[in-house]
Amino acid sequence: MKIYLSHASNYDYTNELYIPIKTSGLVDTYNFVLPHDSDDTGENTKDIIMSSDLVIAEVSFPSTGQGIELGWANDNHVPVVCIYKSGAKISGALRFITDNFVVYADTDDMIVQLTAWLHKNT
Repeated sequence: MKIYLSHASNYDYTNELYIPIKTSGLVDTYNFVLPHDSDDTGENTKDIIMSSDLVIAEVSFPSTGQGIELGWANDNHVPVVCIYKSGAKISGALRFITDNFVVYADTDDMIVQLTAWLHKNT
């Protein structure tokens, strides 16, 4: 399963998102596309999203670029799950993209919650 990982670029996504995903058991089961990882730069993200089986969107921080990516996913019927840190004020418009929301307390809990959601829904 190919999973595109969408996020805002204005926070420490390398340490808060990429490294936890890369060091979890999730990478043994799923093919994650990390758009700002050195291995995945220079590609057309719209094409990647359109060829993905799922988009996981870390939505704790507002982002216009991420909104565009979620619009592409929605228009192409690619399922979206939104994850966000407890206490974050997320956009109400996300409810028009998905009914799938995962709340987490910290980085370790994010992996636990995301793993549970993926095992239940994929």
